[in-house]
Amino acid sequence: MSDKETPKSGTGKSAQSREDRLKAALKANLSRRKAQAKARKVQADQDTGE
Repeated sequence: MSDKETPKSGTGKSAQSREDRLKAALKANLSRRKAQAKARKVQADQDTGE
């Protein structure tokens, strides 16, 4: 992927709210992925009998 800056033609509230939505989405995605990884580890531990 290329390192392009996000165009900020609409500077102000709309650009800031977009950034906030992206940050919130990334945080939620990371939390969901961590929970999934933890669930897979617990399942694997149960399958091996530990």
